[in-house]
Amino acid sequence: MKRILTGDRPTGPLHLGHYIGSLKNRVELQDKYDEFVIIADVQALTDNFENPEKVRKNVLETALDYLSVGINPQKTTIFIQSLVPEIAELTVYFLNLVTVSRLEQNPTVRAEIKEKGFGKSLPAGFLMYPVSQAADIAVFNADLVPVGEDQLPMIEQTREIVRKFNRLYGKTLIEPKEMLSEFSRFPGIDGKTKMSKSLGNVINLSDSSEVVKKQVMKMYTDPTRIRATDPGHIEGNVVFTYHDAFNPDKKEVEEMKEKYKKGKIGDVEIKNKLIEALNDFLEPICAKRKEYEKDLGEVQNILLKGTQKARETAAETLGRVRKAMKIDYF
Repeated sequence: MKRILTGDRPTGPLHLGHYIGSLKNRVELQDKYDEFVIIADVQALTDNFENPEKVRKNVLETALDYLSVGINPQKTTIFIQSLVPEIAELTVYFLNLVTVSRLEQNPTVRAEIKEKGFGKSLPAGFLMYPVSQAADIAVFNADLVPVGEDQLPMIEQTREIVRKFNRLYGKTLIEPKEMLSEFSRFPGIDGKTKMSKSLGNVINLSDSSEVVKKQVMKMYTDPTRIRATDPGHIEGNVVFTYHDAFNPDKKEVEEMKEKYKKGKIGDVEIKNKLIEALNDFLEPICAKRKEYEKDLGEVQNILLKGTQKARETAAETLGRVRKAMKIDYF
């Protein structure tokens, strides 16, 4: 089986955007691939270094989200990044294979630096995190990395580093390929930007029915529509985007679209239908999460076993790396 590496930064609850963009895919892929899922706490610390408690708390929360959506620890290796020191060692070696100028040119990094407003206070660790990400991928011999279009520059940078390593030291590491996600930029409830924890425009997988209702009611619809009897637009209407993604009754959705375009249904009605669909979708996820919350020791045990397996795999890779670099002294 080919191997996949994917994961998340533990900086807050996972949301519907994560589900559409990656989690749903991971549940399906775990039956077809050898899947490794990383909880990237080291990467999370690159811009949360002053608040390590936030990262620590969300490691367990992220694991609970994984398990609640159906990621099966019997099929998928879930592990914690910081507990696999081989990643840090390979990162150090990789740092010699990339220039600061090349990292500064990475469009994904440049966009994130601008979004976070670092300016001249940019931490070196944040600038270098694509190198750590390359080490994540290479140390587990990942053939494929599921990503959205905005992350393609990161995978290309990984390939560049691996290619240079193999050219200098002999073919040792796998040059990974991207597995492009169809819904990598699922919109937030504001309808204008990607759903993002930092922007607060999210519906979390662990949200109660009351919170779901509150968030849906805040959704933008068609700003040109003044009255419920006015013809409305479907394109760009975030309520219908969510209906398309989460309402299993496709016939009902198409009927609502036709009525909306003719001014025969109001915004409140289509939002109420969405609230019902989202709560139906989230109910089994929340129920499964509550079951795991009753035995957090078992969740920690899942993380421990996954991390042990991940470290064994990484250690094998580092053995080959050291031999290739002529630093296998003993």
